[in-house]
Amino acid sequence: MHPFIFLIPKKKKRSLCTADHTSLDIYCLLCSFQMLRRSEDEIKIVLTRPLSLNGELEVDYKAPNLIQRILSLFKNVRPGSDLTHFKLPPQFNFPKSHLQCYGETVYCSGSDMLRRCNQADNSLDRFMSVVAWSISTLRPPIFGVAPYNPILGETHHVSRATLNVLLEQISHHPPVSALHATDEEHNIELIWCHQCVPNFNGAWVETEVRGKRQLKLLSRGETYEMNSPNLLIKFLPLPGVDWAGNVTIRCKENGLEAELRFGTKSFFGLRGSHRSVKGKVYETATRRTLFQLNGHWDRTVTAKDNNSGKSRVIYNAEEVFSGLKTPVVKDLKGVRSTESAAVWSELSEAIMSQNWEKAKEAKNAVEEKQREVLRERELKGTTWVPQNFSVTYTKDGGWECSPIQQWVPPAPIVLPLS
Repeated sequence: MHPFIFLIPKKKKRSLCTADHTSLDIYCLLCSFQMLRRSEDEIKIVLTRPLSLNGELEVDYKAPNLIQRILSLFKNVRPGSDLTHFKLPPQFNFPKSHLQCYGETVYCSGSDMLRRCNQADNSLDRFMSVVAWSISTLRPPIFGVAPYNPILGETHHVSRATLNVLLEQISHHPPVSALHATDEEHNIELIWCHQCVPNFNGAWVETEVRGKRQLKLLSRGETYEMNSPNLLIKFLPLPGVDWAGNVTIRCKENGLEAELRFGTKSFFGLRGSHRSVKGKVYETATRRTLFQLNGHWDRTVTAKDNNSGKSRVIYNAEEVFSGLKTPVVKDLKGVRSTESAAVWSELSEAIMSQNWEKAKEAKNAVEEKQREVLRERELKGTTWVPQNFSVTYTKDGGWECSPIQQWVPPAPIVLPLS
């Protein structure tokens, strides 16, 4: 695979939390990933295709022997271990940061289900559209590999038409990511705050995704709050990875709630339904069920009207995952030095070429730079402050984030629509 190469002069060296903004229009729609070659006077950016419906990257990427990697993992962890500080070797990574994966669930979709949430005049129809959109944010995980853990202050900024999405890693220990997305033309705003808490239980790893997601339909005066299912990775007896757990979606303004249960096969793979979704939509005050939900998030989900008995498809995975494009760089000089695709470019390139020695060096270089910046702050007695969010933490409420800007500005990286 031969990538297209773009060069941009490197500005004066700055810290990991600075940003530069100028303009230069260059589009590249002919390659599966882009690189900006880096030397003393240049920087590099690597962008890869979004995950497919089969949970694969449509690029020339292949992880090393799975059994060897799993055995090496078992040598370093014990049942009950807290994995938040555990450092995966690059053989366990695929070429994306967690921030990129979070962002793609919002801006990478074959159909614009987010805009549909604000189109219906009927509040119940809008709620059903939000439920369908929430299901669409799930992406098939890849067993045996994981994205990079973002460094403190890392950002990811991408636009899809009038939707502008900005993410920032607001805490490193524990790892917490914040997302702010706005579509000013369609009066939509998203605010997420996620903390992943993985726990190793001998034969499996369950990652609890703490924090809430808010979807605001500004012109309707409605705020929808929801959580995320957990990620379950099983090693024995049958290896596999899936989303599992309960999700609640509620809107106080229209008095509606939904309960979704994401199912997986049993421990021995004898019971249960792979990637299943079951649940209901009901009135908050009366608890009266309006719709029964049933299906699979990698296929279709139907809603059965409790009054009429009629069913209709509210979610179709093929629509969501069809024709997914790779983000491209529109404004080269506008890309922040904290951008995920720049921070991890050397590592991503090494993983793509299966140069594991170079990958190890590249990963160590990023981590050592982070430790160096931390030591400098400690010596100066300064505290790191997020650039794009106000952050609070309480023992009872957990992490909360509020975006500093009302509207996310257009990004230097864009998602082609055709």
